[in-house]
Amino acid sequence: MKAAVPLLHIDNLHLTMRSFEGEAHVLNGVDLALERGEIWGLAGETGCGKSITGLSVSRLVKTPPAQYRGGRILFDGQDVLGLSERAMRHLRGRAISMIFQDPSTNLNPVLRVGEQIADVAYEIGRHAPEVLGLDERAGHLRRRRAARALAVQMLERVGIPDAARRAQDYPHQFSGGMRQRVLIAMALVGQPRLLIADEPTTALDVTLQAQILDLLSGLVRDSGTAVLMITHNLGVVAQICSHVAVMYAGHVVEAGPTRSVLQSPCHPYTRALLAALPRPGMARGQLTNLPGRVPDLIHPPPGCRFAPRCARASSACAQQTPAYRDVSPTHRVACLHPHEEGA
Repeated sequence: MKAAVPLLHIDNLHLTMRSFEGEAHVLNGVDLALERGEIWGLAGETGCGKSITGLSVSRLVKTPPAQYRGGRILFDGQDVLGLSERAMRHLRGRAISMIFQDPSTNLNPVLRVGEQIADVAYEIGRHAPEVLGLDERAGHLRRRRAARALAVQMLERVGIPDAARRAQDYPHQFSGGMRQRVLIAMALVGQPRLLIADEPTTALDVTLQAQILDLLSGLVRDSGTAVLMITHNLGVVAQICSHVAVMYAGHVVEAGPTRSVLQSPCHPYTRALLAALPRPGMARGQLTNLPGRVPDLIHPPPGCRFAPRCARASSACAQQTPAYRDVSPTHRVACLHPHEEGA
């Protein structure tokens, strides 16, 4: 029996970024696969390549200065790196959608909120009129009215009270949490099969964070959408994600079901991240930190990029890039000297 094709498969992706200082090796063989109905957390320190990975899936990284040096990004079996810009426009919003990190910079301050969502819905409806509940024969005015009605429905869906009236407001009249909901409404308007959420709860208080996470969980439960959650917050990963991939310096070092990775981490970096989390009853001074710094990606260290900060590193770690090894059928780690599962 032929194995099912993952909805998204990032296969050995390499990306460099040209700068005045030189060429930075930003992504170094990223490998990740998402099935329908899964929520994957992509976690790691700032600068490890999480957001660039998410932007690459939608082909929103400018080339140049970026250049893909190898690998594939397969969406439903089709390599998006080989598609034309016209073909990508048909995918963005409709099949692949993205919630960007900062709503204050991703909403137009001079356009009403409802109009911004309606513009997205109208553009998607040009190629997929079923999103607007119309057929291909519908004219411009009918599509525009349907897009505005759908914008109000989406605001209601994400929990904006009195949505019809608030659709006439401008972004500055919304709180930070409500602006984030507007971005989510905009991302969901095309009924995407894959949703990429880049730090969707950053700068929100814990109550609003919980509401946003519940909203995303409900989306997966109701529609089977796959979600790639980009975050540095392992608490968010534990709360919402079915699976997690831990990134370090442009490479996925450990991946698997969330419970397995967080309860039995095998990579020294994953263990270091978990050890740096505060715990109930912890006394002052007990919080550990990870020594050293993230490597210079213009001149990365040879072999394993984590080796200069790793207490378990050997001379072999500086000579070869570790291949993935299976901890279990669903849990894998890229390390020459991993911890034993459960140890």
